[in-house]
Amino acid sequence: MKVALLTMFNGLSSTYSLVNIVAEQLRMLLDANYEVKLLVSELCPDTEKYGVFLDDRIEWAKVVNKIDGELIHWHDYSAPKGKVHDTFFKEADVIAEDFVQKLSDVDVCIMHDIHFQGWHLVHNVAIRKAQEKLPNIRFIAFTHSAPANRPTKSEWPFSARYSPMKNTIYVYPTLSGIPALAKQYHVPEGKCRVVNNSLDLSAFFSEEVQAVMKKFDFLSSDIFVVYPGRLTTGKKFEKVAALCGAIKKVSELEVKVLFCDFPSSDIEPEKYKTLIQFTGCKNGLNYEDIIFTSDIGFEQGFPRKSVLELFSLSNLFICPSLSESFGLTVLEAASKGNFLVVNEAVPALEELGKKLNTYFMRWDARNFGFDTKETYNPSEQAYYEDHAAKIVRLMRENSVLHAKIMARQRFSPIWVWENQLEPLLKG
Repeated sequence: MKVALLTMFNGLSSTYSLVNIVAEQLRMLLDANYEVKLLVSELCPDTEKYGVFLDDRIEWAKVVNKIDGELIHWHDYSAPKGKVHDTFFKEADVIAEDFVQKLSDVDVCIMHDIHFQGWHLVHNVAIRKAQEKLPNIRFIAFTHSAPANRPTKSEWPFSARYSPMKNTIYVYPTLSGIPALAKQYHVPEGKCRVVNNSLDLSAFFSEEVQAVMKKFDFLSSDIFVVYPGRLTTGKKFEKVAALCGAIKKVSELEVKVLFCDFPSSDIEPEKYKTLIQFTGCKNGLNYEDIIFTSDIGFEQGFPRKSVLELFSLSNLFICPSLSESFGLTVLEAASKGNFLVVNEAVPALEELGKKLNTYFMRWDARNFGFDTKETYNPSEQAYYEDHAAKIVRLMRENSVLHAKIMARQRFSPIWVWENQLEPLLKG
């Protein structure tokens, strides 16, 4: 299937929000291996291409914006009636002919604000004329602003902003706007759909974080835990895995654990990683729920700056460490809005935890001059499951965490693509 995006952009400045929305849709289409054609004004300079716009899989089509050698000036015809300039219909005919040529090889055409914006009235009329020669193309018309009030009376060509085009689905970014959208274009609400704007978090992060994203799908998870540290038994990696397994078991939520580890001479790395994975799986995780950055190209450690980026995506931080002098990692996780679980038996973690209002659990600990050892009744596994249920409940009740999870999960490009945009393309 070949999909065209009709934008009529004169430039690609990211300060124009619609440019970012189109960039997101381009990524979705390209990631799904669709053929893509992007229609822009012939005035759109190639020098402004960046990011996804540089992808050589995109076929660029520049729509005519001159007539008899003179520039076509776009007039804002947002009023429901009036008089168009003298060359309006001649310009519409020229543009329509170009649309027919540019769209003749596509199956679906996604239009962005072409039917809505007053300064695109000439393109609105032109695409309707072109459609007469393109009977097999399905059109999807996006409106990105509050729908306009439908006038009691409007004459052609102004009425093009308030009348439906055949073989077209009308789209708005929120469900609340659908009744107003249907009213503006005089179509049944059943001819309207919702496609949310998406937030592609990966575009804002370092190459290291993007490399992890390609290897490990954590954006769609309900619980995402990042635990950085030297791969030593003192950091109790296996306890993190055990608690995460219990959380998955008692809640049936999707849980992912990313260990940002770096080498230690205390224990043979592969032996310890096997123990960690075994412990996690024994308590409820699946093997693919756990990954070590040392196994995906970062053998000597993961950059601290990138760990902080990961903390902005995670929502739960667990620190069962045997010993800490302060607990800076706890502070870093807190600064990025994570629910915090720390080892109350470690004096420094207890002190810091009280200041940060963390959730306390108890593991073996090294105190000042002596060690403490925990016993669990009836079992350590039962202890984890009891606390897991409480942690999940508290996280669900936390409105900030809920919003963070939804932004990462529900409004991700993957979710919007699979649940809203691709179904429209398939018809």
